[in-house]
Amino acid sequence: MNIGNNSSARVRTTLARGIVTATALAAVTGVLAPGTAAAAPSPSTPDISARAAGVGTTDTQRVEAAAVVRLDPAPDVLLLSDYDFVHALWQKARDAGEPLEAVRTAAEEAMASTLAEDHVTFIVTGVHDAYRLDRVLRLAKSGLPAEIRTSAWNALRSTRGDAAIEEWLTPGGGYDAAKQRLRDARSRDRAYCEQVVRTHTVSFSPEVRAAAERALKGSDADRAAFVRTGYAEAQKRDRAAREADGRHRQEIAAKDREFVRAMAVNDPGEHVRAAAGWAVRPGSTDADVAEFFGYGWASGAALDLEVYRLRVADAEVRRHHLLPRLIAQAAEAERELLTAADTARARAEAERTWRAVAEHAESARTAWLAEQSAARAQAESWRTVAQLSRESADSVWKNITAPAEARQGDWAAEQAEAGEAASFWKDMADRARESETRVKS
Repeated sequence: MNIGNNSSARVRTTLARGIVTATALAAVTGVLAPGTAAAAPSPSTPDISARAAGVGTTDTQRVEAAAVVRLDPAPDVLLLSDYDFVHALWQKARDAGEPLEAVRTAAEEAMASTLAEDHVTFIVTGVHDAYRLDRVLRLAKSGLPAEIRTSAWNALRSTRGDAAIEEWLTPGGGYDAAKQRLRDARSRDRAYCEQVVRTHTVSFSPEVRAAAERALKGSDADRAAFVRTGYAEAQKRDRAAREADGRHRQEIAAKDREFVRAMAVNDPGEHVRAAAGWAVRPGSTDADVAEFFGYGWASGAALDLEVYRLRVADAEVRRHHLLPRLIAQAAEAERELLTAADTARARAEAERTWRAVAEHAESARTAWLAEQSAARAQAESWRTVAQLSRESADSVWKNITAPAEARQGDWAAEQAEAGEAASFWKDMADRARESETRVKS
């Protein structure tokens, strides 16, 4: 059984679940691991791959594969047979859970084979192909705009397999094309209608909600019409109905108006601040404030979350595209050091290139720590809002309870993911510094 051509297809059919993205994680650790492939083995110390039975892979290939699942490539691990090494990779992928689902599945397929070449193929290329699959799957199942998620699913379902996945992640590929389509008028119109459906409840805005749902089921022209005039017209009908129906007329307490006024200045979300500012603008009425509680707050919050997710996903894709290039330059500089006539100059170049890797990783870590702080502020803010809405006797607050609880959960998840990403980049920076230190000696 040769898994080289069918692994991704089988992974796709067996996955049931599935940006911290890490295209270059394997390459980083493989090169950074002291002594793995920096020099030819001496006659008195044969290479591990020559000592161990059932081994058709090199030290560097194993360290690179181990890095994908964060398996410590200790000497005893590198002495394992190829099959047992695949099993060790599988154990780490299994323990990681959903983020490494494709890696786990691909490892299971490799272990099911009795052919040594299948074990080698998984270690050398299969684990990396599966990891890219996990990365795209994570984006496909994320909270990013539908255009990006749909594009990711299309790449995952492509009959071109791993090539389609790799191309989708490459700058100028599917991910970038999906981002570009977000700017298309038709995509914007659909996204607007979808957001209205998510943020306008039937109880507070029945006319707007119904009109948005009809537009979504209709044509491009229907959605464009809703964006241009349909939303405003439905909004007027809802407001008129609330004014006419005494049961739905909501008197805004002075403390609630002051709360919204404070939000316009202090809320951590830019779009929430804008929505709050509009609700308490000079000349605004109680109806404006009631509509802020009814849907304006939730709409601004949805935009803040979407902007954050797009920003961090885009930045991480760019970082991981640059990382392997920096690593390749550093690895080449270190190899040239072994045979350089001008050792001092070659050593300085090797130090410089590894320092560039460390600086890139440290910059990414710093950025993620800032994002983690921003997500923490949002999560804490929404936790407070959810509590206030549950405790308030004012009827306007009931409209924000469910959105507040949902946003609290969303931002808590973003905070956790930012922490994981920061940890990943710290590890990369530390390893790069270790390599810089190594080439100095």
